[in-house]
Amino acid sequence: LDDVECVSYTSSAQALEWCGSHTPDVVVVDYNMPPPDGLEFIERFRSDPLNAVVPIVMVTAEQQRDLRYRALELGASDFLTKPVDLIEFRARIQNMLALADGRKKLADRAAWLADEVRRATDGIVAREKETIVRLMRAAEFRDHGTGAHILRIGKLSAALGAHAGLSEPVCEMLQMATPMHDIGKVATPDAILLKRGSLMPHEWEIMRQHTVVGFEILKDSESELLQLAAQIALSHHERFDGTGYPHGQKGQAIPIAGRICALSDVFDALTCGRPYKDPWSIERAIAHIDAGSGKHFDPDLVAAFHTALPDLVEIKRQHPDPVSEETYGYSNHTIA
Repeated sequence: LDDVECVSYTSSAQALEWCGSHTPDVVVVDYNMPPPDGLEFIERFRSDPLNAVVPIVMVTAEQQRDLRYRALELGASDFLTKPVDLIEFRARIQNMLALADGRKKLADRAAWLADEVRRATDGIVAREKETIVRLMRAAEFRDHGTGAHILRIGKLSAALGAHAGLSEPVCEMLQMATPMHDIGKVATPDAILLKRGSLMPHEWEIMRQHTVVGFEILKDSESELLQLAAQIALSHHERFDGTGYPHGQKGQAIPIAGRICALSDVFDALTCGRPYKDPWSIERAIAHIDAGSGKHFDPDLVAAFHTALPDLVEIKRQHPDPVSEETYGYSNHTIA
């Protein structure tokens, strides 16, 4: 046969060993061979998933019907009858090789399509991330922000989630969804949102509605990401002891994403400077969070916060606010 490399063995054991490191296009095997015989050869050859679709032609005598049935059960593709006719042999092998070549081209095409789909999906995700960041920056600028906070809150939440034992895919979702936690503030009146000084009780009631508004904005999406963002928007001001809002949820009833966002948000807010306040030191923020363990914050997440602290501080260094980039005052023994 033209353009065909034939690899032959008189020992079936040696042939199996060769097949362990090579993938043939067609296998021709006789039943009457030293151990392993033809049937055992087929069974052992097919046990390798890489050989699941390789055609196998078995040479048998015409009267060996039961043997053929057993060979078919084990994975034989075709048969040649002894004595083997050379013309028939060439035709059968050429047909098998043509099928193998077609399968290879189809597999290559499928791999190419899968790669194109992956690249297109990655592009969609990247554009979705960019859209989220830009929309959240617009909301953040209304609230005395610089825009860097929404980048930090996602990264801080993902890092905290990782130290709390969440899987990498969940942490990636947290990084994308958490920046939307305050989207409901787009409905908060400027007179309240931008007010200098303390809010009146009725103004606090209006401010607290941003959690419900954010949930209403995001809740009906088919996107898993936006569904998680809706959950975070609604629950990130709940407190572990049940004194939070809007529903006074308590303990584990608060979604884990909301509990993570609550701690990350407070840590970032305390250690950032704003026109109306100076940044707290890392030590002071740690003391505040420790004091809130079991009250404002999930104690298990507070423990994870301590192990995650070097990563959290590094995130803040990489994404500083222009008004607070001079220092984050911390001591080595605090974050070690």
